[in-house]
Amino acid sequence: MDEQYQSPEQHPQEHHSYGNGSTKPPKSRGGLIALILGIGIFLLGIVSTNGILPFLPSLLPTAPSGAVSFLGSEPSEVPTEATYETVPVPTNNTQLQLQPAPDNVDNIPQAGGLGFQEIYSKNIPSVVSILCDLENGSASGTGVVLSKNGYLVTNAHVIEDAVQIHALLTDGRTFPARLIGLDKVSDLAVLYIAADDLTPATFGDSTKLRVGDAVAAIGDPLGVELRGTMTNGIVSAINRDLYTNGRTMTLIQTNAALNSGNSGGPLINCYGQVIGINTMKIGTFSDEAGVEGLGFAIPSVTVKEIVDQLITQGYVSGRPVLPLTGEWVSAFHQQFRHIPAGLYITRSLENTPIQARDILLQVDNVRVTNEDELHVVLNSHNAGDTVTLVLYRAGMQYTTSITLAEAGS
Repeated sequence: MDEQYQSPEQHPQEHHSYGNGSTKPPKSRGGLIALILGIGIFLLGIVSTNGILPFLPSLLPTAPSGAVSFLGSEPSEVPTEATYETVPVPTNNTQLQLQPAPDNVDNIPQAGGLGFQEIYSKNIPSVVSILCDLENGSASGTGVVLSKNGYLVTNAHVIEDAVQIHALLTDGRTFPARLIGLDKVSDLAVLYIAADDLTPATFGDSTKLRVGDAVAAIGDPLGVELRGTMTNGIVSAINRDLYTNGRTMTLIQTNAALNSGNSGGPLINCYGQVIGINTMKIGTFSDEAGVEGLGFAIPSVTVKEIVDQLITQGYVSGRPVLPLTGEWVSAFHQQFRHIPAGLYITRSLENTPIQARDILLQVDNVRVTNEDELHVVLNSHNAGDTVTLVLYRAGMQYTTSITLAEAGS
Protein backbone atom coordinates (compact mmCIF):
# COMPACT_ATOMS: atom_id res chain seq x y z
CA MET A 1 0.00 0.00 0.00
CA ASP A 2 1.15 3.54 -0.73
CA GLU A 3 -0.10 4.80 2.64
CA GLN A 4 0.26 2.90 5.94
CA TYR A 5 -1.75 3.40 9.08
CA GLN A 6 0.23 4.43 12.12
CA SER A 7 -1.06 4.35 15.68
CA PRO A 8 -1.27 7.51 17.77
CA GLU A 9 1.63 6.39 19.86
CA GLN A 10 3.91 6.77 16.84
CA HIS A 11 3.25 10.55 16.62
CA PRO A 12 4.06 13.20 19.20
CA GLN A 13 0.93 15.14 18.15
CA GLU A 14 -2.49 14.37 19.38
CA HIS A 15 -4.66 12.26 17.15
CA HIS A 16 -6.99 15.18 16.43
CA SER A 17 -4.22 17.58 15.31
CA TYR A 18 -2.33 18.29 12.04
CA GLY A 19 1.26 19.17 11.50
CA ASN A 20 0.47 22.91 11.26
CA GLY A 21 -0.93 23.28 14.79
CA SER A 22 -3.60 22.22 17.15
CA THR A 23 -7.25 22.43 16.21
CA LYS A 24 -8.40 22.99 19.80
CA PRO A 25 -9.95 26.40 20.46
CA PRO A 26 -7.62 28.81 22.37
CA LYS A 27 -8.34 29.63 25.96
CA SER A 28 -10.01 33.01 26.53
CA ARG A 29 -7.79 35.68 28.27
CA GLY A 30 -9.96 38.75 27.52
CA GLY A 31 -10.86 39.38 31.14
CA LEU A 32 -7.25 39.47 32.29
CA ILE A 33 -6.25 41.94 29.54
CA ALA A 34 -9.14 44.29 30.34
CA LEU A 35 -8.15 44.24 34.03
CA ILE A 36 -4.52 45.16 33.27
CA LEU A 37 -5.60 48.06 30.97
CA GLY A 38 -7.94 49.42 33.60
CA ILE A 39 -5.23 49.45 36.25
CA GLY A 40 -2.83 51.22 33.85
CA ILE A 41 -5.30 53.98 33.05
CA PHE A 42 -6.04 54.52 36.74
CA LEU A 43 -2.34 54.85 37.63
CA LEU A 44 -1.68 57.22 34.70
CA GLY A 45 -4.44 59.51 35.88
CA ILE A 46 -2.98 59.66 39.37
CA VAL A 47 0.52 60.44 38.12
CA SER A 48 -0.71 63.20 35.75
CA THR A 49 -2.67 64.85 38.55
CA ASN A 50 0.43 64.95 40.74
CA GLY A 51 2.32 67.25 38.41
CA ILE A 52 3.99 65.38 35.58
CA LEU A 53 1.74 66.91 32.87
CA PRO A 54 2.99 70.51 33.42
CA PHE A 55 6.50 69.35 32.55
CA LEU A 56 5.43 67.57 29.38
CA PRO A 57 6.18 70.52 26.98
CA SER A 58 9.80 70.57 28.10
CA LEU A 59 10.08 66.92 27.09
CA LEU A 60 8.79 67.56 23.53
CA PRO A 61 10.93 68.83 20.61
CA THR A 62 11.32 72.62 20.59
CA ALA A 63 9.32 74.38 17.82
CA PRO A 64 11.28 76.65 15.46
CA SER A 65 11.29 80.37 16.13
CA GLY A 66 8.17 82.06 14.92
CA ALA A 67 6.01 78.92 14.90
CA VAL A 68 2.65 79.01 16.62
CA SER A 69 2.48 76.86 19.74
CA PHE A 70 -0.71 74.95 20.40
CA LEU A 71 0.34 73.95 23.90
CA GLY A 72 0.65 77.42 25.40
CA SER A 73 -2.11 79.97 25.79
CA GLU A 74 -0.59 82.54 23.36
CA PRO A 75 0.94 82.14 19.86
CA SER A 76 4.61 82.87 19.40
CA GLU A 77 5.68 86.15 17.76
CA VAL A 78 6.20 86.61 14.01
CA PRO A 79 9.91 86.45 13.05
CA THR A 80 11.71 89.77 13.10
CA GLU A 81 12.69 89.55 9.41
CA ALA A 82 8.99 89.40 8.37
CA THR A 83 7.96 92.43 10.41
CA TYR A 84 7.01 95.46 8.24
CA GLU A 85 7.90 98.97 9.20
CA THR A 86 4.89 101.09 10.09
CA VAL A 87 4.20 103.93 7.58
CA PRO A 88 2.64 107.02 9.17
CA VAL A 89 -0.65 108.12 7.55
CA PRO A 90 -0.97 111.84 6.72
CA THR A 91 -3.42 113.64 8.96
CA ASN A 92 -4.57 116.17 6.31
CA ASN A 93 -7.71 115.43 4.25
CA THR A 94 -6.42 114.31 0.80
CA GLN A 95 -8.93 114.76 -2.03
CA LEU A 96 -8.85 114.29 -5.81
CA GLN A 97 -8.56 117.66 -7.48
CA LEU A 98 -10.17 118.38 -10.86
CA GLN A 99 -8.46 121.07 -12.90
CA PRO A 100 -10.41 123.28 -15.32
CA ALA A 101 -10.31 121.79 -18.84
CA PRO A 102 -9.09 124.00 -21.67
CA ASP A 103 -11.38 124.85 -24.54
CA ASN A 104 -11.71 122.13 -27.20
CA VAL A 105 -9.01 122.37 -29.85
CA ASP A 106 -8.67 120.63 -33.20
CA ASN A 107 -6.76 117.35 -33.20
CA ILE A 108 -4.17 117.93 -35.93
CA PRO A 109 -2.65 114.54 -36.90
CA GLN A 110 0.29 115.91 -38.91
CA ALA A 111 2.04 119.24 -39.33
CA GLY A 112 0.18 121.30 -41.87
CA GLY A 113 -2.78 118.93 -41.89
CA LEU A 114 -6.39 119.40 -40.87
CA GLY A 115 -7.94 118.49 -37.57
CA PHE A 116 -10.13 115.42 -37.59
CA GLN A 117 -13.14 117.66 -37.05
CA GLU A 118 -12.28 119.57 -40.24
CA ILE A 119 -11.64 116.34 -42.13
CA TYR A 120 -15.09 115.10 -41.17
CA SER A 121 -16.96 118.30 -41.98
CA LYS A 122 -15.19 118.56 -45.35
CA ASN A 123 -15.92 114.98 -46.46
CA ILE A 124 -19.24 113.98 -44.91
CA PRO A 125 -21.31 115.70 -47.66
CA SER A 126 -19.48 113.52 -50.21
CA VAL A 127 -20.28 110.22 -48.47
CA VAL A 128 -23.46 108.35 -49.45
CA SER A 129 -25.20 105.22 -48.22
CA ILE A 130 -25.74 102.50 -50.86
CA LEU A 131 -28.95 100.50 -50.33
CA CYS A 132 -29.46 97.32 -52.36
CA ASP A 133 -32.51 95.13 -52.84
CA LEU A 134 -31.55 91.51 -53.52
CA GLU A 135 -33.68 88.65 -54.74
CA ASN A 136 -33.75 87.29 -51.20
CA GLY A 137 -33.15 90.17 -48.84
CA SER A 138 -31.18 93.38 -48.81
CA ALA A 139 -27.64 94.68 -48.42
CA SER A 140 -25.92 97.99 -47.87
CA GLY A 141 -22.58 99.69 -48.19
CA THR A 142 -21.01 103.10 -48.63
CA GLY A 143 -20.18 105.23 -51.65
CA VAL A 144 -18.28 108.42 -52.54
CA VAL A 145 -19.47 111.26 -54.75
CA LEU A 146 -17.28 111.62 -57.86
CA SER A 147 -18.93 114.58 -59.55
CA LYS A 148 -21.48 117.29 -58.96
CA ASN A 149 -23.75 115.86 -61.66
CA GLY A 150 -24.47 112.50 -60.03
CA TYR A 151 -21.61 110.01 -60.48
CA LEU A 152 -20.75 107.82 -57.47
CA VAL A 153 -18.12 105.16 -56.82
CA THR A 154 -18.48 102.12 -54.55
CA ASN A 155 -17.27 98.52 -54.36
CA ALA A 156 -18.37 96.04 -57.00
CA HIS A 157 -19.15 93.43 -54.34
CA VAL A 158 -21.62 95.82 -52.68
CA ILE A 159 -23.96 96.00 -55.67
CA GLU A 160 -23.16 93.03 -57.94
CA ASP A 161 -26.18 90.93 -56.83
CA ALA A 162 -28.62 93.84 -56.48
CA VAL A 163 -31.86 93.97 -58.45
CA GLN A 164 -32.44 97.57 -57.38
CA ILE A 165 -30.07 100.20 -55.94
CA HIS A 166 -30.72 103.46 -54.06
CA ALA A 167 -28.36 106.13 -52.78
CA LEU A 168 -29.10 107.92 -49.49
CA LEU A 169 -27.39 111.30 -49.22
CA THR A 170 -26.16 112.96 -46.06
CA ASP A 171 -28.94 115.55 -46.29
CA GLY A 172 -31.57 112.77 -46.17
CA ARG A 173 -32.53 112.66 -49.85
CA THR A 174 -32.81 109.25 -51.53
CA PHE A 175 -32.32 108.61 -55.27
CA PRO A 176 -32.61 105.48 -57.38
CA ALA A 177 -29.17 104.61 -58.74
CA ARG A 178 -28.28 103.20 -62.15
CA LEU A 179 -25.25 101.01 -62.69
CA ILE A 180 -22.83 102.58 -65.17
CA GLY A 181 -20.08 99.99 -65.02
CA LEU A 182 -18.68 97.28 -62.77
CA ASP A 183 -15.22 95.70 -62.58
CA LYS A 184 -14.89 92.67 -60.33
CA VAL A 185 -11.12 92.49 -60.78
CA SER A 186 -10.56 95.85 -59.07
CA ASP A 187 -13.76 95.57 -56.97
CA LEU A 188 -14.99 98.96 -58.18
CA ALA A 189 -18.32 100.11 -59.61
CA VAL A 190 -19.69 103.43 -60.84
CA LEU A 191 -23.32 104.48 -60.21
CA TYR A 192 -25.34 107.43 -61.43
CA ILE A 193 -28.17 109.33 -59.71
CA ALA A 194 -30.27 112.14 -61.18
CA ALA A 195 -28.87 114.96 -59.05
CA ASP A 196 -26.83 117.98 -60.14
CA ASP A 197 -26.03 119.63 -56.80
CA LEU A 198 -23.77 117.04 -55.17
CA THR A 199 -20.53 117.78 -53.32
CA PRO A 200 -17.72 115.78 -54.97
CA ALA A 201 -14.89 114.49 -52.82
CA THR A 202 -11.34 115.72 -53.34
CA PHE A 203 -9.07 112.83 -54.36
CA GLY A 204 -5.36 112.84 -53.51
CA ASP A 205 -2.35 110.94 -54.86
CA SER A 206 -1.97 107.62 -53.04
CA THR A 207 1.61 107.21 -54.32
CA LYS A 208 2.70 109.90 -51.86
CA LEU A 209 1.60 107.89 -48.82
CA ARG A 210 4.08 106.77 -46.19
CA VAL A 211 3.70 104.16 -43.49
CA GLY A 212 2.62 106.00 -40.36
CA ASP A 213 0.60 108.72 -42.14
CA ALA A 214 -2.60 109.54 -40.29
CA VAL A 215 -5.83 108.52 -42.06
CA ALA A 216 -9.56 108.50 -41.36
CA ALA A 217 -12.44 106.41 -42.70
CA ILE A 218 -16.10 107.41 -43.00
CA GLY A 219 -18.89 104.96 -43.70
CA ASP A 220 -21.86 102.94 -42.51
CA PRO A 221 -20.46 100.20 -40.25
CA LEU A 222 -23.04 97.44 -39.76
CA GLY A 223 -25.66 99.33 -41.80
CA VAL A 224 -27.38 102.68 -42.24
CA GLU A 225 -28.31 102.90 -38.57
CA LEU A 226 -24.70 103.95 -37.91
CA ARG A 227 -24.19 105.85 -41.16
CA GLY A 228 -21.65 108.63 -41.25
CA THR A 229 -19.40 107.00 -38.64
CA MET A 230 -15.81 108.22 -38.67
CA THR A 231 -12.82 106.18 -37.46
CA ASN A 232 -9.15 107.05 -37.56
CA GLY A 233 -5.79 105.34 -37.69
CA ILE A 234 -2.58 105.26 -39.66
CA VAL A 235 -1.28 103.74 -42.86
CA SER A 236 0.04 100.36 -41.72
CA ALA A 237 1.51 99.29 -45.06
CA ILE A 238 1.49 100.36 -48.70
CA ASN A 239 1.44 98.24 -51.86
CA ARG A 240 0.15 95.24 -49.91
CA ASP A 241 -0.55 92.40 -52.38
CA LEU A 242 -3.49 90.24 -51.30
CA TYR A 243 -4.92 87.31 -53.23
CA THR A 244 -8.71 87.04 -53.28
CA ASN A 245 -11.39 85.75 -55.66
CA GLY A 246 -8.83 84.47 -58.11
CA ARG A 247 -6.87 87.70 -58.41
CA THR A 248 -4.14 89.66 -56.67
CA MET A 249 -5.03 93.17 -55.49
CA THR A 250 -2.47 95.79 -54.50
CA LEU A 251 -3.97 97.66 -51.55
CA ILE A 252 -3.33 100.16 -48.76
CA GLN A 253 -3.32 98.56 -45.32
CA THR A 254 -4.67 100.60 -42.40
CA ASN A 255 -5.57 100.07 -38.76
CA ALA A 256 -8.58 102.40 -39.00
CA ALA A 257 -11.59 100.40 -37.80
CA LEU A 258 -13.53 98.97 -40.77
CA ASN A 259 -16.61 96.79 -40.47
CA SER A 260 -19.27 95.35 -42.72
CA GLY A 261 -20.95 98.36 -44.34
CA ASN A 262 -17.75 100.43 -44.64
CA SER A 263 -17.10 98.87 -48.05
CA GLY A 264 -17.03 101.52 -50.75
CA GLY A 265 -16.40 104.38 -48.37
CA PRO A 266 -13.45 106.78 -48.41
CA LEU A 267 -10.05 106.47 -46.75
CA ILE A 268 -8.92 110.05 -46.19
CA ASN A 269 -5.49 111.55 -45.49
CA CYS A 270 -4.75 114.34 -43.01
CA TYR A 271 -5.36 116.99 -45.67
CA GLY A 272 -8.92 115.86 -46.25
CA GLN A 273 -8.16 114.11 -49.55
CA VAL A 274 -9.57 110.70 -50.44
CA ILE A 275 -6.59 108.46 -51.07
CA GLY A 276 -8.41 105.12 -51.16
CA ILE A 277 -11.75 103.31 -51.35
CA ASN A 278 -12.22 100.89 -48.46
CA THR A 279 -12.76 97.39 -49.73
CA MET A 280 -12.20 94.68 -47.16
CA LYS A 281 -10.87 93.66 -43.76
CA ILE A 282 -8.86 90.71 -42.52
CA GLY A 283 -12.00 88.61 -42.03
CA THR A 284 -12.04 88.11 -45.79
CA PHE A 285 -8.83 86.11 -45.53
CA SER A 286 -9.09 84.56 -42.09
CA ASP A 287 -11.72 82.95 -39.90
CA GLU A 288 -9.83 83.86 -36.76
CA ALA A 289 -12.08 85.53 -34.22
CA GLY A 290 -11.08 88.77 -32.58
CA VAL A 291 -8.74 90.04 -35.31
CA GLU A 292 -8.76 93.84 -35.28
CA GLY A 293 -6.85 96.71 -36.84
CA LEU A 294 -6.38 95.17 -40.29
CA GLY A 295 -8.31 96.96 -43.03
CA PHE A 296 -7.61 97.51 -46.71
CA ALA A 297 -8.38 100.17 -49.31
CA ILE A 298 -7.99 100.45 -53.08
CA PRO A 299 -5.38 103.17 -53.83
CA SER A 300 -6.72 106.33 -55.45
CA VAL A 301 -4.43 105.92 -58.49
CA THR A 302 -6.13 102.59 -59.19
CA VAL A 303 -9.55 104.14 -58.58
CA LYS A 304 -8.88 106.83 -61.20
CA GLU A 305 -7.70 104.32 -63.81
CA ILE A 306 -10.78 102.12 -63.39
CA VAL A 307 -13.42 104.81 -62.82
CA ASP A 308 -12.43 106.81 -65.90
CA GLN A 309 -12.94 103.75 -68.11
CA LEU A 310 -16.20 102.74 -66.45
CA ILE A 311 -17.64 106.22 -66.98
CA THR A 312 -16.54 106.57 -70.60
CA GLN A 313 -17.16 103.02 -71.88
CA GLY A 314 -18.89 101.05 -69.12
CA TYR A 315 -16.12 98.46 -68.80
CA VAL A 316 -12.37 98.15 -68.30
CA SER A 317 -10.35 97.44 -71.42
CA GLY A 318 -8.38 94.23 -71.62
CA ARG A 319 -10.36 92.21 -69.09
CA PRO A 320 -10.70 88.70 -70.62
CA VAL A 321 -14.00 86.80 -70.48
CA LEU A 322 -15.37 83.64 -72.03
CA PRO A 323 -17.96 84.45 -74.70
CA LEU A 324 -20.38 82.03 -73.05
CA THR A 325 -23.67 82.40 -71.22
CA GLY A 326 -24.40 79.91 -68.47
CA GLU A 327 -25.13 79.04 -64.87
CA TRP A 328 -23.08 77.08 -62.37
CA VAL A 329 -24.43 73.59 -61.66
CA SER A 330 -25.67 73.36 -58.08
CA ALA A 331 -24.94 70.42 -55.77
CA PHE A 332 -28.64 69.50 -55.93
CA HIS A 333 -28.65 69.17 -59.71
CA GLN A 334 -25.38 67.27 -59.60
CA GLN A 335 -27.01 64.58 -57.49
CA PHE A 336 -30.56 64.72 -58.86
CA ARG A 337 -29.59 64.79 -62.56
CA HIS A 338 -26.29 62.89 -62.18
CA ILE A 339 -24.24 65.54 -63.97
CA PRO A 340 -20.77 66.91 -63.11
CA ALA A 341 -20.03 70.29 -61.54
CA GLY A 342 -19.24 73.08 -64.00
CA LEU A 343 -20.74 75.90 -66.05
CA TYR A 344 -24.05 74.85 -67.63
CA ILE A 345 -24.25 76.56 -71.04
CA THR A 346 -27.64 78.19 -71.56
CA ARG A 347 -27.09 79.65 -75.04
CA SER A 348 -25.33 78.08 -77.99
CA LEU A 349 -22.59 79.96 -79.83
CA GLU A 350 -22.47 80.45 -83.56
CA ASN A 351 -19.51 79.11 -85.51
CA THR A 352 -18.44 76.90 -82.58
CA PRO A 353 -19.20 73.29 -81.64
CA ILE A 354 -20.38 74.47 -78.19
CA GLN A 355 -24.11 73.93 -77.69
CA ALA A 356 -26.71 74.80 -75.10
CA ARG A 357 -26.84 72.22 -72.27
CA ASP A 358 -23.13 71.53 -72.55
CA ILE A 359 -21.24 71.75 -69.26
CA LEU A 360 -17.84 73.44 -69.14
CA LEU A 361 -15.45 71.32 -67.07
CA GLN A 362 -11.93 72.63 -67.75
CA VAL A 363 -10.12 75.67 -69.14
CA ASP A 364 -6.52 75.02 -70.20
CA ASN A 365 -6.53 71.74 -68.21
CA VAL A 366 -7.67 73.52 -65.04
CA ARG A 367 -10.85 72.18 -63.41
CA VAL A 368 -13.48 74.90 -62.92
CA THR A 369 -16.52 74.37 -60.67
CA ASN A 370 -17.31 77.96 -59.66
CA GLU A 371 -16.73 81.56 -60.71
CA ASP A 372 -13.65 82.08 -58.54
CA GLU A 373 -11.86 79.13 -60.11
CA LEU A 374 -12.75 80.43 -63.57
CA HIS A 375 -11.38 83.88 -62.70
CA VAL A 376 -8.07 82.36 -61.66
CA VAL A 377 -7.59 80.94 -65.14
CA LEU A 378 -8.93 83.94 -67.06
CA ASN A 379 -6.81 86.46 -65.14
CA SER A 380 -3.68 84.70 -66.40
CA HIS A 381 -4.71 85.59 -69.98
CA ASN A 382 -5.52 88.68 -72.03
CA ALA A 383 -8.49 89.40 -74.23
CA GLY A 384 -7.86 87.81 -77.64
CA ASP A 385 -5.98 84.79 -76.28
CA THR A 386 -7.10 81.29 -77.32
CA VAL A 387 -7.84 78.75 -74.59
CA THR A 388 -8.67 75.04 -74.65
CA LEU A 389 -11.99 73.91 -73.17
CA VAL A 390 -13.18 70.50 -72.01
CA LEU A 391 -16.98 70.13 -72.11
CA TYR A 392 -19.45 67.44 -71.04
CA ARG A 393 -22.38 66.39 -73.23
CA ALA A 394 -24.71 63.41 -72.75
CA GLY A 395 -22.23 61.38 -70.71
CA MET A 396 -19.28 62.14 -72.99
CA GLN A 397 -16.45 64.68 -72.89
CA TYR A 398 -15.02 66.58 -75.83
CA THR A 399 -12.33 69.23 -76.31
CA THR A 400 -12.49 72.46 -78.29
CA SER A 401 -10.80 75.87 -78.45
CA ILE A 402 -12.25 79.36 -78.09
CA THR A 403 -10.96 82.95 -78.21
CA LEU A 404 -11.39 85.08 -75.10
CA ALA A 405 -13.45 88.22 -75.54
CA GLU A 406 -13.02 91.61 -73.85
CA ALA A 407 -15.30 92.23 -70.89
CA GLY A 408 -18.09 94.68 -71.73
CA SER A 409 -17.29 94.87 -75.40
